[in-house]
Amino acid sequence: MRIATYNVNSITARLPRLLAWLESSGTDVLCVQETKCTAEQFPAEALRELGYESAVNATGRWNGVALLSRVGLADVVTGLPGGPEYDGAQEPRAISATCGPVRLWSVYVPNGREVEHPHYAYKLAWLEALRKAVAADAAGATPFAVLGDFNVAPTDEDVWDPALFEGATHVTPAERAALSALEGEGLGEVVPRPLKYDRAYTFWDYRELRFPKNKGMRIDLTFGNPAFTAAVKDSYVDREERKGKGASDHAPVVVDLDL
Repeated sequence: MRIATYNVNSITARLPRLLAWLESSGTDVLCVQETKCTAEQFPAEALRELGYESAVNATGRWNGVALLSRVGLADVVTGLPGGPEYDGAQEPRAISATCGPVRLWSVYVPNGREVEHPHYAYKLAWLEALRKAVAADAAGATPFAVLGDFNVAPTDEDVWDPALFEGATHVTPAERAALSALEGEGLGEVVPRPLKYDRAYTFWDYRELRFPKNKGMRIDLTFGNPAFTAAVKDSYVDREERKGKGASDHAPVVVDLDL
């Protein structure tokens, strides 16, 4: 079974590339982030023609998540139970479902913007709500994983130059402690291998030629319970999909399971 997570940075803008990648990669379930569309605008029919069912949590603007599955889609939960609001509403940043033999969450963790910004406190509150929401599934016997854009680099090795990030979000002790708290619920990180260079970055800003210079970050992550991680055969960052015209600023992260 092949599962992947991919921040597409607008599913409508990326649709031709996404359809081609799904077909060539043989992915069974894809966790999508930053759909940047409403549920009505989501290209469910085009995906259905490739054999994928869709579960979507999207309201337009900058967020939106989805699960695409060709192995079944059941018991869908839209949103983050107990999650905090921002600007008076809960943003569309989480969706979960059972896809064949596994239970999966697709998440798009708030960016945090700046450490002194209210969005940073919101980010930490969101991560704490996520920890509480996944605790029961994490402790269960069914293979279970949370995948997505966490907007947190787990270690200094996961950014191209740690000195440039001092005092910035994505690398603070509080954000990294929130990831550790997820692991405290029994989830282990599935760390992908790079297909090029020695670090498996998943995001490269469009500016300043950061992709060709490999000035990236590893912020698209997978955390699984023991039943999930025991089944992992391989995991890698598909860096090739970040290349070329019309690419997202993220690359897909692929996880292969013996299920």
